[in-house]
Amino acid sequence: MKGLVRTAAAATVSVAALLAAGAASASSFAIRSGQSAEGLGMAYAGAASGGIGMGSMAWNPATITMFPGRNSNWNFTYLNANASYDPTSVTRLGSPNGPASPIQNGTGNIGGDGGFIPASYSAWQLTDRLWIGMHTGAPYGLRSKPDDQVHAAQIYGRSAKVTTINVSPTVGYQVNDWLSIGAALQVQYFSASLKQAAGIGPTAPPVIIEGDTIDFGYRFGFTLTPFQGTSIGLAYRSEIRQTLEGTFRTPLAVVPVKANLNLPDSVVFGVSQVINDQWQVHAGVEWTNWSRFRNIPVVSKLGGIPVTSLNFQYDDAWFFTLGAEYKYSNALTLRAGVGYELSAVNDRNRTIFISDNDRLWLSAGASYQLTDKIKLDLGYTFIDVKKAKVNYDGAHPQQGAVFYTAEAKPYVNIASVGITYRWDDPTQTVPVHPVVRKY
Repeated sequence: MKGLVRTAAAATVSVAALLAAGAASASSFAIRSGQSAEGLGMAYAGAASGGIGMGSMAWNPATITMFPGRNSNWNFTYLNANASYDPTSVTRLGSPNGPASPIQNGTGNIGGDGGFIPASYSAWQLTDRLWIGMHTGAPYGLRSKPDDQVHAAQIYGRSAKVTTINVSPTVGYQVNDWLSIGAALQVQYFSASLKQAAGIGPTAPPVIIEGDTIDFGYRFGFTLTPFQGTSIGLAYRSEIRQTLEGTFRTPLAVVPVKANLNLPDSVVFGVSQVINDQWQVHAGVEWTNWSRFRNIPVVSKLGGIPVTSLNFQYDDAWFFTLGAEYKYSNALTLRAGVGYELSAVNDRNRTIFISDNDRLWLSAGASYQLTDKIKLDLGYTFIDVKKAKVNYDGAHPQQGAVFYTAEAKPYVNIASVGITYRWDDPTQTVPVHPVVRKY
């Protein structure tokens, strides 16, 4: 495939740079922030221990047992990422000392107009110990499109759109008064449409790779309640091996291709503690195995021969959070949280579409119990990302014919609203009637 591109444009290109989109709200192209409005308002502290309401099911399926009766929760999140790569040196061709590129400008804002992220949850208590439910969300994705489509690093990327839809049937079982267990099947749709320039000139035609797939994974976890008011949770999310099938389009040919993407597994731990009738505190830590997301061959379906490789070479990521809630009244609860993330992306492997780096989360939110059946959640987070540098200086894993260095100052604004509805009568013993009768 590299040969085809060189023939077409006399420039080596790499589609790998396009798989991350903008200043994502978690490492690489993960989307943590779209999972829950209640969780967003506390930087997702205590997610594994049930501290963020029904959104906890996205991390730990055992938390489904914390919601008696029959409940549904819907969340709508708007994420606006801002980052612009400005060159820090003259862009050269062929080598760091080669001739100057005919294009020297930066990217402009790569975050575009932002995007909306939906998530939903349902929990249905069947007996005094057994629950079933469903979670839907978008754990990976975002769009990335520079304001300046013609820029000095255009052979490394012009635009990207990565979309996922994850549907997770869930079951939870309360073993006894202090232990609950849970598991979920992950059915995940993954789609990518990635575009870069086939050459260094302003009129260079595009090279496009696109494909999609549906694949499977799982989650399992448990919660402990060793003391009244204390909840501890631990959960594991499996990797999902996404086998994309699609096409690679160059100015000379359209080649059917496939690629196996091993999306990372993760472990999350959380603690929630009631202090008194008004205060509750939460903490959490999450490890994500991004180091398994490295060199990925893109194989021609015609001859079975690798035509290019997606070289990421990521590190593992860590996320640490603390949060607190204050019950202002019987109806109104206020919350805030802070988080810090050690990113999988660094100055050695960052690409033109990954303005990702270590980041600080500052979050606030509130819940209001409108009626005994309806609760409204609001959440806001500002993410301050450390300065991000791209260094196509010869040693980059996706190095091409253009030698380009630049720096961005990313930040992210996220706002979310959520609604929780209880379908049954909250005043009744749960369940009122058995769901399955024997005759």
